[in-house]
Amino acid sequence: QVQLVESGGGVVQAGGSLRLSCAVSGLNLGNYHMGWLRQAPGKEREFVAASARPGSGTFYSQSAQGRFIITRENVKKMVYLQMNELKPDDTAVYYCASSTVALSGIRRVEMWTAWGQGTQVTVSS
Repeated sequence: QVQLVESGGGVVQAGGSLRLSCAVSGLNLGNYHMGWLRQAPGKEREFVAASARPGSGTFYSQSAQGRFIITRENVKKMVYLQMNELKPDDTAVYYCASSTVALSGIRRVEMWTAWGQGTQVTVSS
């Protein structure tokens, strides 16, 4: 049974940083893309960042590019999202997810098949 458990959310002032962690069990991390997606109040869930299968690169939303960094440790079965220069617009529930979709679909929310429960990130102005 696949389990994804996020941690590291919290309240931070604008301009600050947070590091989210995702503990993965029930799958071989080396065979999956791992991603972070988020959902702000009243908005649809959106793609933030992905670490594709080893050797296939990383992908970011336009909003995350240059501020967020996704990393993974396959042996430890951990995925991380380092978030810097946080803005109030980054306030959302952040979800860790896994997928085996073709790279062309990696930014599509519906292509992520297993999800964690989410962790709340609140950025105050």
